[in-house]
Amino acid sequence: MDLTLVGFWAYLMAIAPQVIGAIIILVAGLWLSKRIANFSQRALERKGVDVTLSRFLRGLVYYSLVLVVIIAAVGQLGFNTMSFLTVLGALGLAIGLALKDSLSNIAAGVMIILFRPFKVGDAVTVAGVTGGVQMIGLFNTVLHTPDNQKIIVPNSKILGDVITNITANDTRRVDLVVGISYEDDIDKAKALLWEIAAKDPRILKDPATTVAVAELADSSVNLVFRPWVKTSDYWAVRFDLTEQIKKVFDQEGISIPYPQQDVHLFVEKSPEKTQ
Repeated sequence: MDLTLVGFWAYLMAIAPQVIGAIIILVAGLWLSKRIANFSQRALERKGVDVTLSRFLRGLVYYSLVLVVIIAAVGQLGFNTMSFLTVLGALGLAIGLALKDSLSNIAAGVMIILFRPFKVGDAVTVAGVTGGVQMIGLFNTVLHTPDNQKIIVPNSKILGDVITNITANDTRRVDLVVGISYEDDIDKAKALLWEIAAKDPRILKDPATTVAVAELADSSVNLVFRPWVKTSDYWAVRFDLTEQIKKVFDQEGISIPYPQQDVHLFVEKSPEKTQ
């Protein structure tokens, strides 16, 4: 038999226990990592943790354990694990610098899911955009606008800006400004607004509706009309009240001023020429 072949066979027999051990560590480690990751996800969901966050943490646990298993398998083969960790660390640093924007979006996504400034189904204004929250992901949040546009907002922009959760509370106040003429009766106008509020069953008794004189403007006396409604009724009530105010005021002879300009023309006569 060729000595080269004999030497190679002897080398294989010498390292066979190490290779078999590394394969066993790898297979058993991957199986165990998956089981532990799945168990951690189920435990988090039983504790009421958001599904998106629990899935992210499951992936984090799984890949961390896989990394440990790979290092253990490499060590079993006889390689210097410290050198391997150094190379792995340098590679991770390079990847982190290249994907810093994506990592910042992931960090922001975790913060949003963890602290829950809004949830799926809420109407929000984030990063200057208003819409209903359709999906909260680790990288971005998907909104649907009232006119059915789909807007994808990076999570880092959301967390770095003001967040307005429009539907967070059960009730909202409808703020309307109603201008009447200086010649109209203020008490009558206020009474009509109280009557409109009393006739609409969607307007809540508590908190109480506010009707008051807010401003003596240039061309009108401005009244504020502020009824409280359920959040789900907000826009329907606002639109209906605006229409009702116009109709009732017209019937009762209360005028709603609008901007006007009086233009005065002066004709200047030129002096007659002296003869």
